[in-house]
Amino acid sequence: MTTMHFSYYSAFIISITGLSLHQTHLISTLLCLESMMLSLYIALSMWPIQLQTSSFMLTPMLMLSFSACEAGMGLSLLVASSRTHGSDHLQNLNLLQC
Repeated sequence: MTTMHFSYYSAFIISITGLSLHQTHLISTLLCLESMMLSLYIALSMWPIQLQTSSFMLTPMLMLSFSACEAGMGLSLLVASSRTHGSDHLQNLNLLQC
């Protein structure tokens, strides 16, 4: 395993660990999800360079656009929940409540 692979894997594992441990605030959960997406984006964008191919892969650009959409949706949910519930604590948000 090269150091580049180790850095991708460790960034993804650290963000999964952060996602599982920091579930008190919505913003920390969204930041962990964003770091997972960015580590996957970097890994997929470096993949053709490691394989030494000249073809352009569309997957990193799609992943980056999905990551931007996820960030925008997450921030809009954060604003909506803080307006209705007063804070961004995940304990205050009940999905079964109308």
